[in-house]
Amino acid sequence: MERPEDQNRPREEFTLAPEVETSEPLPEPLLSIDDVQRVLQRSRATIYRYTNTDPKGKRLNLPYNPHKLNPEHRLSLRDPLQFHPAEVARYAQDVLKIRNVNIEVVQNPSETDDVLKAILEELRGIRQLLGEWAEDRAARREKG
Repeated sequence: MERPEDQNRPREEFTLAPEVETSEPLPEPLLSIDDVQRVLQRSRATIYRYTNTDPKGKRLNLPYNPHKLNPEHRLSLRDPLQFHPAEVARYAQDVLKIRNVNIEVVQNPSETDDVLKAILEELRGIRQLLGEWAEDRAARREKG
């Protein structure tokens, strides 16, 4: 039985969006200067010398240069240089003439990843409870 104050309010309809599952792979993580230094076994100064950047530091995101190690695009000169693993492999093979290049990027789970996974589990639990609540409410309305 509806209360008199409920008669004037519009009925609320709850629909739950289908759960989103993406089949797209996550983007590959980028390599920092330190990572490139470890992979190519060169000094940090040498890596900076190889990199396609403006030596005067005035221009950002220079055009592609096949003879240099090309970093990913940056928004600011203060952003750290980062490199795509395929670009580092290309540079090692084509320019440095290193024959067998195997770049393996391993992401260590961080505390942030653990928190995000916990939040995701909590949201899934809330979604399930809302679904049960909506079904229960619909069943009570039908009996009504």
